[in-house]
Amino acid sequence: MKELLTRTLFGAIYAGVVIGSILVDACLFGIVFMVVTALAVKEYHRLVQSSVKQTAYAMAASVLLFAFVFFSYNGVSWSYPLLFGYVVVMILSMLHEVIRPNNQTLSHWGHLCSSQLMIALPFSLMTAVLMEDKYLLLALFILVWANDSGAYLLGSLTARSKNGNHKMCPAISPKKSWEGLVGGIILSVAAACVFQVVGWTSSITLTAYPWLNSILLALVVSIFSTLGDLMESQMKRTLGVKDSGKFMPGHGGVLDRFDSLLLVTPVVYFLFLYLPTMF
Repeated sequence: MKELLTRTLFGAIYAGVVIGSILVDACLFGIVFMVVTALAVKEYHRLVQSSVKQTAYAMAASVLLFAFVFFSYNGVSWSYPLLFGYVVVMILSMLHEVIRPNNQTLSHWGHLCSSQLMIALPFSLMTAVLMEDKYLLLALFILVWANDSGAYLLGSLTARSKNGNHKMCPAISPKKSWEGLVGGIILSVAAACVFQVVGWTSSITLTAYPWLNSILLALVVSIFSTLGDLMESQMKRTLGVKDSGKFMPGHGGVLDRFDSLLLVTPVVYFLFLYLPTMF
């Protein structure tokens, strides 16, 4: 009971911080999620046992990338030096491995690039979605939560049936099932329909049919949210850890809380916001 109360309390705090930072002010969101980005990158490099200097380089690079995207979308003219600084830090980090050669150089380079591609870039693109439409970003978070809830409810229900449910990837995540995926899609589509009514997905112009856009958004979020969760599960299984960290009592680390969105955000940004502008 105590564990459930702790999980519920910190879950509510987490949701409140996310929703509040999105709706209150873009600068507040920038500050909160710049810190979250740095902590997530630090958490990843702790998991892969990077050195203190390697972790510092990666954290500095992630902050510079986040700041560049945030300020460039705010129309700040001096944002490009931040991108230059990002490139310089990345180069210095890689040269650090050359100056101190060892038999894990390629591995360290790979961890550096992975932390930027898998963590820093998706968090940075959240600011791009925010600047395009803050309600769309809020919808993404809620759709991910709806997908998780729907998957848990239908997955748990079918698991109690006589023949159980059909496991998706038992070697990676024993509890994930195809029935859970269906449950997540159903609840996500229902939430997306509500967002269509209140206008939260009005900025999506992938097709000429607004309702179809909302349904496609729900499907994309459900599928890539599940894949993002599986990716992090595979990473933790490979590293032999249960949680990515202890950032939130009852919820694990930063990566545990944002794993789904780290894959969803880039896909949604390029598919629903960037791609339509190309035609």
